[in-house]
Amino acid sequence: MGWRSVVTGVLAVVLGLTAVPGAPAAARWWFDDARADVVTVSPEGTFRDGHGREVLLRGYNVSGTAKLAEHGGLPFPSTAEAGVSATAMRRLTGANAVRFLITWERVEPRAGQIDRAYLDRVLAQVREFLAAGLFVFLDYHQDLYSRYLFNVDSWYTGDGAPEWVVRAGGYPKEYCEACVNWGQNMKNNKAVTMATYDFWHNRRIDTEAGPRNILDAFVAQSEIALGHLRNALSANEFRRVVGFNPLNEPYAGRYDEGQQGPAWERDFLAPFYQRVRAAMDRAGWTDKPLFAEPLVYWNINTSIFREPGGLTEIPPLGQRFVFNAHFYDAKARSGILKPGKAGDGEYTADIRAVRERAQYHRTAPILSEFGHPITGFTSDKTPSILKAAYQSLDSGVAGKNWWREARNAAPPMSATQWQWDTNSGRHRELMNGNPNKVLTETDAWMDEDFSPVHKDNTGAVVPRVDRRVIDRAYPRAVAGRTLAFSFEDLSRDGNTVQQWQRVPAEYPGLVKLTADRRHAVLVWRSSGAAAPTEVQVPEDLAAGAIVSDQGVFGSAPVYGGTGLGVDRHDGAARLVLPGGPSGTLHVALIAPAGTDQALLAQAKTELTGWAAATFGTR
Repeated sequence: MGWRSVVTGVLAVVLGLTAVPGAPAAARWWFDDARADVVTVSPEGTFRDGHGREVLLRGYNVSGTAKLAEHGGLPFPSTAEAGVSATAMRRLTGANAVRFLITWERVEPRAGQIDRAYLDRVLAQVREFLAAGLFVFLDYHQDLYSRYLFNVDSWYTGDGAPEWVVRAGGYPKEYCEACVNWGQNMKNNKAVTMATYDFWHNRRIDTEAGPRNILDAFVAQSEIALGHLRNALSANEFRRVVGFNPLNEPYAGRYDEGQQGPAWERDFLAPFYQRVRAAMDRAGWTDKPLFAEPLVYWNINTSIFREPGGLTEIPPLGQRFVFNAHFYDAKARSGILKPGKAGDGEYTADIRAVRERAQYHRTAPILSEFGHPITGFTSDKTPSILKAAYQSLDSGVAGKNWWREARNAAPPMSATQWQWDTNSGRHRELMNGNPNKVLTETDAWMDEDFSPVHKDNTGAVVPRVDRRVIDRAYPRAVAGRTLAFSFEDLSRDGNTVQQWQRVPAEYPGLVKLTADRRHAVLVWRSSGAAAPTEVQVPEDLAAGAIVSDQGVFGSAPVYGGTGLGVDRHDGAARLVLPGGPSGTLHVALIAPAGTDQALLAQAKTELTGWAAATFGTR
C-alpha cells in the first residue's frame, strides 16, 4: 500500500497546485473437511480445493494497524479483538479470506534475534480467523522501507525494516523535496531510495551481531519465522493457510544506469522470489504458493506514474506462485484527473491486465489491495469506485452489456480489499515515537482512511459504507469451470441507487424478476465432482427466489445435506447447488423471494435458453 498516496501530492506539484495451548479448534464451515480446507493452484491457473472445485478468495487486509507501533506491530490490540473482527467480517460481508500483515522489524528487532513471542502473538490472532472458517495468507508488509528512516518531527513515516538495518546503513537525513503526500517519498526521498536500493543490492553492513548482507538477512529471518509458524499450527489449522506474500509493493528505490522496470524485475525481483520460494520449502511450506507482486507502478492508471513492468521478462512462474497485484484509481485519488465518479465497466481493462499476466505465468491471479478513502476530499467517489472495482473483479464486462456479452466475461477473480480496521478512529499512535504528534483519527497512518467498518459507541462493529457494496454474492466454490458470474448489488451513492446491470427486453420474465432488485447469476460447467457448488449470498438473499436449470423456488429451501438449498451458519449463508455429469451446463439466478410461480417458470425457460445459446459450445 504505497503508490496510491503518491498521486494526490505529486499531481499538486506537477499541476502547480498546492502453538498456543488451548487455542480454539477450527470451526466447521458448512461443507468443510480436510479436502475442502486445502487450496492450491491448478494447472489451468485457478485456485482449487481438494475436491477439485474452483475456489474464489474474497476478503480484506487485516490490518494496517500492523504498521503502527501502538499495538506492537499486530493487526489488532488483542486476541479477543481479532476474534471479534473475524466474526464481524463473516457476518457483515461473508468474506472467506484475509491477507494478514506482519513486519520484519517485529520479527527480528535485533540482528540475528527472532522475537518468537511476537510470532506467537501473531499466531494467536491468525487462529481467530482460521477458527472462524476463513483462509489466511501472510504478508510481510513494508511502506517506504522503514519507520526508522524518519525523523521524530517528520510528518511522514514508514514500516518494514528493523532499526539495526537502518542504523548500520548510515543513510542521509530524510527529506522529500516538494512532497505534499507521504507516498512521494518512495521516489523523492533520498533516504528511502538509497535504503531500498541497498536492500535489492544486498549491501553488506556491520551490525552488533557481526557483518550481514541485508537481503540475505531478510530471507534468513523469513525462513525462521515461517518455520516457527508452521510448527506451531496444527495440521488442521495449517491446511487453511493459503500462502505467503514475502514483500509488499516492491520497488527498486532507484534503477542502475540504463535500467528500467522489466530488467529490474528480471535481475532483482524474480531471483528474490526464487530465493524466498526455496526458503519456504525448507520451512515446511512446500505445498503453499508464494504470492509474487510485480513492480508496484506497473498498472497504475495514469501515464504520469506508470512504469513498464508486470514480470514480463522472466519465464512463467507456474503453480508454486500466485500473480499478486494491487490496483487503486490513481486518477480519482488525485482529485484532478478524474473529477467525476467511477462508471459502469470503468476498471475492466485494468483488472483484465492482471488476469492476462497471471495467464502468462500459468497461475492464479489475486488483487490483494484495492479500495478508496472513506473520508476526505475525494471520498465522494468511493461508493462508485468500490462498486466498479467489485464489478470488474466479478465479471470483467460492463453491466449494461453483461447479458449480451457474458460469453466474453472473465471468471471472477480473488481479491482482498484494503483494509479491515475495527478500531478506525479510535487509535493512539505516536507518530515516529513523538508524543507531540499523536494520531487518533481514521487509520492513524498519516491521515489515511480506508476501513469500511469501525466500532460504534456501543462497541458494535458496523459498516461505514453502504453495506450492500461489501455484503456480496460470489461463487466461493464451483464444482467445475466457472463460465460467467455477475452480481447487481444495487449499492447506494448517497440517496442514489447505483444500478448498472439490466436484463435485455427480449427476456421479459427475467426483466420482471430482477427489475430494481439485487440478484446474482452464475453459469458453470460441471466437473462431475460429488462436492456441491457453493455461492456466498448476502443476508437479504438468503431466503431468495431461485431460478435454475435444476428447478425454481419462490423462496430458497433450507439445505438438508443434499440437493439444492440455502445453508446458514453463524450469521452468513451460502446457496448450495448440486452438480451433474461431467460437462453439464448449469445456470442459477438468485433474487429476492417471490411467489408468482408462472413468472418463475417463465424466467427459468428464458434463463436456461439464454445460457444454452450463449455458452453451449464453451
